[in-house]
Amino acid sequence: MGRLDDKVAVITGAGGGMGREAAILFTEEGARVCVADVDAEAAEETVALCPGEAFAVEVDVADDMQVASMYEQTASRFDGVDVLYNNAGISPADDASVLETSVDAWQRVQDVNTKGVFLCCKHGIPYLLGRGGGSVINVASFVAIVGAATSQISYTASKGAVLAMSRELAVEFARRGVRVNALCPGPVETPLLLSIFGDDPAAFERRRVHWPTGRLAKPREIVQAALFLASDDSSYVTGATFLVDGGLTASYVTPE
Repeated sequence: MGRLDDKVAVITGAGGGMGREAAILFTEEGARVCVADVDAEAAEETVALCPGEAFAVEVDVADDMQVASMYEQTASRFDGVDVLYNNAGISPADDASVLETSVDAWQRVQDVNTKGVFLCCKHGIPYLLGRGGGSVINVASFVAIVGAATSQISYTASKGAVLAMSRELAVEFARRGVRVNALCPGPVETPLLLSIFGDDPAAFERRRVHWPTGRLAKPREIVQAALFLASDDSSYVTGATFLVDGGLTASYVTPE
């Protein structure tokens, strides 16, 4: 018996990183999964790695019609939807200090990270209501809780918006069986984050010294928390700021 037997999950940003790890783990645990990503080839690669039932959908989460179609395809294929795992997000290099970030750069991040979660909830929650309930996991970040001098102003603002949105939705739908939680990872060893550090060890060290564990999280360590939130084990958990950050937001002075 798997922890997600008979559940249908839609995972956005599942072409790599935490999304890919989630698709693999969720299918291992019995879920049928829609592997959604803006990169169709990457999504198909994820499907090939899944030990259970999964299919790929190419989707731009900032596009209203594409998001609606993603859920329609999933419900048609699997007879419903139980879990929304809204994981897709971007953090481009031109998102920096408020003094340097252009309006276009700001908007590009907001469209994917904030509007994307809004659209996934807008079009996905009705399917959960049709099943009598379900779980929404919105990926925010530890940066929704703390500030940084090494700023990514639009990314930080977008994740704060995701956190606030998750609380609002949790309260609105609590008595209709839909649980909504914000998963807030600390720094994770993903291509997105590693690309930010690039070949600059000083940039990595600038941040590492503030991590109590002294290391990045592995994607599976974050996804295990998502598995809990997706499963019936978390039946009384909603509106939570679910931090999986290795103690980062609890720290003042670290061992180094």
